[in-house]
Amino acid sequence: MLLEANNISKAYKLPRNTLEVLKGVSLKVNEGEILAVVGPSGAGKSTLLHILGGLDNPSQGEVLLDDVDLYSLNDVARAKVRNQKLGFVFQFYHLLPEFDALENVLLPLMIKENSGNTKHVESVALSLLDRVGLKERATHKPSELSGGEQQRVAIARALVNQPKLILCDEPTGNLDSASGQHIIDLLFELSSKNNQTLVIVTHDENIAKLSHRTIHLRDGQLQSM
Repeated sequence: MLLEANNISKAYKLPRNTLEVLKGVSLKVNEGEILAVVGPSGAGKSTLLHILGGLDNPSQGEVLLDDVDLYSLNDVARAKVRNQKLGFVFQFYHLLPEFDALENVLLPLMIKENSGNTKHVESVALSLLDRVGLKERATHKPSELSGGEQQRVAIARALVNQPKLILCDEPTGNLDSASGQHIIDLLFELSSKNNQTLVIVTHDENIAKLSHRTIHLRDGQLQSM
């Protein structure tokens, strides 16, 4: 078992009441599995993904990655786990606009390596850009790339540290259908080749059909497995 979430709840205190976003969600994800998380807007899908990735503390519950509870760790230790074991792909790419494609992909690897061996890390990053079909665009900044190209850069960045788990939040939500399909084909292909686990929040029924398993969230609760 690579990932296990037990009784995850998340609530936000508002001036007049408390907003419960997640209500006791539990799930397990096996190594190499592709899991789709579907549900209507406001169901808590993105919040769940952020908690699974150590980005947002739950109000209650635990998240075990390789049998280590992410929220038993301090901020520095949890950031290290995110850098070494997790990759993230978001709907709006989150590329740094002042950096070119290669530099964006390099960032997680440079943090992990923490060394002056720039030739090694550049070689790894360029190899990944080649795998996503963008080696010739390595020196282009995000503003010079299409949406689909930016998302491919984001995928290369997510993969650069060879994470066990890749968390994707609506990875095709900001793309046209053709570009979106290319991104999904690429993610699934790379996951299969590297035996990497994918958890994908999506509204796309095609992604859900292609996944190994689908779970449904509604009103912050798991509906079916």
